[in-house]
Amino acid sequence: MQEHEYHELAENTILAIEEAVENCGVDIDTESGGDILELTFPNNTKMVINKQPPLMQLWVATKFNGHHFEYRDGAWIDNRTGVELWALLNEAGEKQAGEPLNLAPGA
Repeated sequence: MQEHEYHELAENTILAIEEAVENCGVDIDTESGGDILELTFPNNTKMVINKQPPLMQLWVATKFNGHHFEYRDGAWIDNRTGVELWALLNEAGEKQAGEPLNLAPGA
């Protein structure tokens, strides 16, 4: 992947996450700036999603763990666990929010 392709893909993914969170029906505050999106859940726990351009990755820090995602075969995949980005966002987000989430691109 070329560097400009990575930046476009990563930025579009972060925007899609922000839009999905805003439309999910759960009171999660979002704050974005530069290459970082910070989610603050009703219980004041946080999740941070940010670009890592030197590695061409997206990093997600949850209350429970950190994850490094690489774009493979049309999806962002955690290079340690193999979990897909949106699946992790839903699983970790539900734990942090204390209620079900249905985050998906375009949702």
